[in-house]
Amino acid sequence: MGLDSAILKAVAAEGYTRPTPIQAQAIPTVLEGHDVLAAAQTGTGKTAGFTLPLLQRLSQTPRRSGPRQIRALVLTPTRELAAQVAESVRTYGKHLKIRSTVVYGGVGIEPQKRAIAKGCEIVIATPGRLLDLANQKAVDLSAVETLILDEADRMLDMGFIHDIKKIIAQTPAQRQTLLFSATFSSEIKRLASGMLKDPVLIEVARQNTTAEQVSQKVHHVDRHRKQELLIRMIRENDWKQVLVFTRTKHGANKLSKQLDAAGIRSEAIHGNKTQNARMKALKSFKENRVRVLVATDIAARGIDIAALPHVVNFELPNVAEDYVHRIGRTGRAGSDGEALSLVCVDEHQLLRNIERFIKADIPKISTEGFEVDPSIRPEPIQNGRNNRGRGGSSRGRSHNRSGGRGNQSRHSRSAR
Repeated sequence: MGLDSAILKAVAAEGYTRPTPIQAQAIPTVLEGHDVLAAAQTGTGKTAGFTLPLLQRLSQTPRRSGPRQIRALVLTPTRELAAQVAESVRTYGKHLKIRSTVVYGGVGIEPQKRAIAKGCEIVIATPGRLLDLANQKAVDLSAVETLILDEADRMLDMGFIHDIKKIIAQTPAQRQTLLFSATFSSEIKRLASGMLKDPVLIEVARQNTTAEQVSQKVHHVDRHRKQELLIRMIRENDWKQVLVFTRTKHGANKLSKQLDAAGIRSEAIHGNKTQNARMKALKSFKENRVRVLVATDIAARGIDIAALPHVVNFELPNVAEDYVHRIGRTGRAGSDGEALSLVCVDEHQLLRNIERFIKADIPKISTEGFEVDPSIRPEPIQNGRNNRGRGGSSRGRSHNRSGGRGNQSRHSRSAR
């Protein structure tokens, strides 16, 4: 694919032998210097699809003499995703003399300023923290050769569009721009038209589809019995590692405590947790010291767990697109996964929206003793992203800016 031996050695060390479809199309295109607008299902290897050719291009072109300048900038919507991309860059670039650093909020800014001051070719950042650094004259983007927007649709949804435009204005007009997204929405295409030049369009899956290797099921259950059913399923099926999604931070904390009380060790991860607490919880989950990780949608794209077998929607997301991203945490890079949604009477319309969005009916299952009580009337759902709109109202924007600021699987042989 045009990658040199130092990069291939690092790829081979991770146990990967063949590219995923998005990588097979994106890597040669990026190496040729084209701008790229790429969409692929979550879990199909988008990160390696841009980190590998980026490292190749930087290693091929010697840096200018003098202090190291920032030659590549990767923007991500969340801290977790920034850390994931940074890990990918370190992993695949370990045999190259290329320095990188990652900056995001929720941790001290001074160590990040010092890391940039020492000189680095690649910076991975969340928009809010990068602007903080720029405002303090701690970062210079005038030498950027490649700009990458990862999960661009999520950044738009979180209200980062103005931050992105401010950052782009600080980069050279003559640069390569790569825009990677899980979906191709009309908003993404509008953004691309303003910042990409004659981009090559890459789309490896039908729009808004879910990964074929993820088995999806819906279990209708009364709202007050969801916790009881979840505990029973974890025990009876002997699930060892389960990622469970709730709509709210309070709901995540409450469910985690209920699981602990039932003897099922769990941790909650959401935007109110400190960065260290979130990283600690995720590490415990990856190492199987915690059986259940209860998360809000902040984790829907930033969590990358090798061969995660089970995802449970304890509550359906208010935005159908988030369903795709949630269940995309399993069935990654060719491995099989199972996604189960516990749906009460309040969520029937949300389920219909999701099935319309993915253009498929999700199979329904039932468990004896958990039949739905038809006398229970639906109640309004007060929380969720639909309350703040897609463009990032002032309320939504404030909430997520703090997330952006403050805030790889070896199971298969395909690189992530």
